[in-house]
Amino acid sequence: MSYYFAIVGTQDNPLFEYEFGTSKQGGDGQSRFNDQVQHLNQFILHSSLDMAEELQWAGPGHMYIKRIDQFFNNYISCFVTGGNVKFLLLHQPTAATSSASSRVSTAIGANPASPQTEEAIRLFFVEVYDNWVKAIMSPFYNANMEVRSPVFRARVAAAGRKYL
Repeated sequence: MSYYFAIVGTQDNPLFEYEFGTSKQGGDGQSRFNDQVQHLNQFILHSSLDMAEELQWAGPGHMYIKRIDQFFNNYISCFVTGGNVKFLLLHQPTAATSSASSRVSTAIGANPASPQTEEAIRLFFVEVYDNWVKAIMSPFYNANMEVRSPVFRARVAAAGRKYL
């Protein structure tokens, strides 16, 4: 499974972007987005912002909004912080490989709608949110400023390896 994670500020500006692949089930952590559509990832995420804002106010007030949109074989999950900053995760399931067995795969990336996948994404968002709060508490950070911290990037990568 390939992932494209972005943090979008209150003015719909990208604050952080990170692309990675799964480290579970023998994955190497490299994203496998098709080269022809890889440049569309940012567009797909930003097109789902309207849906995120609509669901943000319609729901019971949860920060994790789950899967909010789908574009072909790409799914978008959202987490909204208390400061109205949105964490968006575009995930593309791995293509099904043909095998002699008819068993259904239990891997997290095999079914983006499964409860295990939703819980793994929620835990990823919660850990990134914890690191986000630590990063923006810096006296050198201004609201809606891009996050360039290599420590924050490394912690997002670690959370991705841990949960996704």
